[in-house]
Amino acid sequence: MLSDLELIQEFVSRSTQKKELLLANKNLIALTVSRNNQLTTKTDGIIAIAQTNVPPPKFLVQANSPYWETINNVLEQYSYIIPKNNIDNKGYHHYQYCQSPEGYKMHCSKAVMLWRTWWKYRQHLLKPGIPLELMIRTRDSWYPVRDITICNGLLYVKTLGNELAISTNDLIIWISKNNGSIEAIN
Repeated sequence: MLSDLELIQEFVSRSTQKKELLLANKNLIALTVSRNNQLTTKTDGIIAIAQTNVPPPKFLVQANSPYWETINNVLEQYSYIIPKNNIDNKGYHHYQYCQSPEGYKMHCSKAVMLWRTWWKYRQHLLKPGIPLELMIRTRDSWYPVRDITICNGLLYVKTLGNELAISTNDLIIWISKNNGSIEAIN
C-alpha cells in the first residue's frame, strides 16, 4: 500500500503527465473526475485539484489542509510555484509551472525560511560582487539577495534593484544554488 507521501507523489507525477488515475490508501484518494485529477481525504474532502486540460497543468491546493506542506514540497520538486501569495474564495492556493534556472533548487516557503538559510550562510553571501547563491522571485524575475534584516516581524530583503518588506509568515518563492555550498534550512 502506498504511503501518503508516495500517493501524493504519484498524484503530482501522473497529473503533470496528464494521465488519469485511481489510487487510494487509508487516508487519501486520488482519482480523475471530468478531465481533472483530484486528491481527497475522508475528513476534508477535496484538498488538491490538477487541471490537466491546460498545458502545462495547473494545481489548486487547499490552504488549510493538513497535507498542504507535503503537497507543496512535492509540487516544488516539479517546479510548481504559487506566483502570488493569494488564496481564492474557496481557500485554494493556485500553483503554476515555473522553471528554475539551471543549477538552482526552488523553494516555496514562509519568508522566515529564507532568512534562516541566509543567516546560516551569510559569511558566504556577504563577499564582494553580485551574490548569486540565493535569489528571490519578485515581479516575475529572479533577483540576487544582497542582505536581509529582520525588524518587528518583517524581513527586509535587499536585492540589486530595491528592498522588499515581507512578513515572516508570507509565502515566497526563492532559489538556492545547487552546488552544495548552500542548503536550505527547514
